[in-house]
Parts: sequence; C-alpha cells; structure tokens
Amino acid sequence: MATRHDTAAPPTEEGGAAPGRPPAAVPDEKERRRRNRLSRRWQRDIRWSPYAFVSPFFLLFLAFGLFPLIYTGWASLHTVELTAPTDMQWAGLRNYTRIFDDDFFWNAAKNTLTIGIISTVPQLLMAMGLAHILNYKLRGSIFYRVMMLAPYATSIASASLVFVLLFGRDYGMINWALHAIGFDKIDWQNDKWPSQIAVSTIVIWRWTGYNALIYLAAMQAIPQDLYESAALDGANRWQQFFHVTLPSLRPTILFTVVVSTIGASQVFGEPLLFDANKGASGGAEHQFQTLGLYLYEQGWVNQHLGRASAIAWTMFLILIVIGIVNYVISRRLRASS
Repeated sequence: MATRHDTAAPPTEEGGAAPGRPPAAVPDEKERRRRNRLSRRWQRDIRWSPYAFVSPFFLLFLAFGLFPLIYTGWASLHTVELTAPTDMQWAGLRNYTRIFDDDFFWNAAKNTLTIGIISTVPQLLMAMGLAHILNYKLRGSIFYRVMMLAPYATSIASASLVFVLLFGRDYGMINWALHAIGFDKIDWQNDKWPSQIAVSTIVIWRWTGYNALIYLAAMQAIPQDLYESAALDGANRWQQFFHVTLPSLRPTILFTVVVSTIGASQVFGEPLLFDANKGASGGAEHQFQTLGLYLYEQGWVNQHLGRASAIAWTMFLILIVIGIVNYVISRRLRASS
C-alpha cells in the first residue's frame, strides 16, 4: 500500500513568491574591530602557549644548570678559594695540569672505572633476568614490579648506613655468614677489593629494579608474532630469548649501558657514607675514592674551588665523550637494522 506524503506549500506573499530569509545584520565597525582583536589574541595564544608551558623548565635550567656550568668553567681557569669565592686570580690551565699530575686523581679515575664495571655488568644482567621472569604471567606481578622500585625510592643515606652495618668487620651479618661456613672475616671497609665490591653492591641493590622495569617495558612492546613464528620454526624458550628478545632489546640495552655508565662516573653518596673515616678520602688509603669524592675533597675539604671546578669540567668532558660514543653506536645499530 503506497503512502502518500503531502508537503505543505510555503506561505506566499501577495505576489505569490515565497518569503526569503531576513538579511543578516551587518556588524558595525566597533564589533568588527573587537572580533579581529580576539582573533589575533587567539592566534598569539596558539603560537606562544607551548613555549609558556615549557618555559619554567628552561628558567630552572638556566638558573641551576647553565649558569653553574659556565661559572664552574670560569672558576677552573682561576686560583680561587672557597672561603673567598670572589677573589679570583688568573691561572689559565694550571688547575688542569695540576690535577693531571696528581696521583690521587688517577687513583680516583681508576677506582671509578673498576667500581663502574663491578656495579654495571652484574646490575644489567640481573635486571635482564628479572625482567624476563616478570614478562611471564605471574600471580602478584604488579606487587613484584612495585617492590622492585622500592630500592630506587630509598634514600642513599639510609641504604648506605644499612649496608655499613651488613659489611661490618666484627659484627656484620656478611662476615657472620662467611665465618659460619668456614671463611675468615673480611675487612670490607679497609681492604681495596672488598671495599670496592661492597660499594658496588650498594649501587647494584639500588638500580637493578629500575633497569629491570625498563627492560620489562621494552619486552612487552615486542610483537607476539615474532615469538609465534619462532615457535613454529621449532625454537624453544631459550632460543626465542637469544634470537628474538635480545636483538629487539638492543636500543634499550644500549640506553641502560650509557645511563649506568654515566651514573657510575658520578658515584658519590655510596662511597662517602660507606667510609669509616671522616672526610672524603674514600678509605684510609683512598682505596675506593671516586672522582666525585675527589672533587668533594678538593672543593669542600681542602677548599680549593678552582681545582674542584677543573675536576668537574674534566668529568663533564668525559660524559660528553660517552654521549658521542653512544650516538655513533646508535647510528650504526639503526643502519644495521
């Protein structure tokens, strides 16, 4: 059955034509200027608001980053004491040549290198293993992830004091356990290698969980199709880990290696608080004095601000070299991929 749709004809005027819409009101000159002003203000907000949002960071960086960097570089070229920072005498590169001729500087550099290797390699290996375990579906996995960040959230002071008690020579738990299984007690704070291992243990404890979560996030971003294809080809879990997971994690591994290397070159709080002696000597024979401790000793104990500034700039140049090496390796990895 057809339905009839009747449409009413629009009302007509006397002439028979449908009435048109009333003409739009033409804005006066004042209203037009107001609209143009609002439009220009809107365009300025769109253009400059991103810079306004990020400007606090740059202001803080200028105040607490760039200015201290420039002032330290200028102070490194002068003979200046901490007690009279405005009394500067031009020294040129004398502060740099003096620290390079100082045996304690090279001892601190060597200790920084050994502590960095002892702490970084086991730390990243353990972080990779923990991330691989947490990548499986486990009960309470969220709890484990939160607990892995607990050492990172713990202050250096409290963690170092606990480890000082653990590594105590006479009453420490580590020596008690070693004595229980037949080993002699170790003087963890005065012997060279035991003290460096103890300091590295603090660093490992604090940063392993942090790096494990970075690896875990990268593992979960790997497409599952790669694992399914490897399983169809007959690869077991270990083969999938070495041939799928590790190659996919190469950029992340490089990132953690660089960050850990930079952190190892700046180790300061752990050896400072682990030292049984007052000051920043890094042990009775400077056996675990790092570059950070050496800088602190020259600047705040000996009050040689110019020499400490030269040490700071030397460490800064070392970090720049590490950054350049990271950039070159990253480009080669991207090119090979």
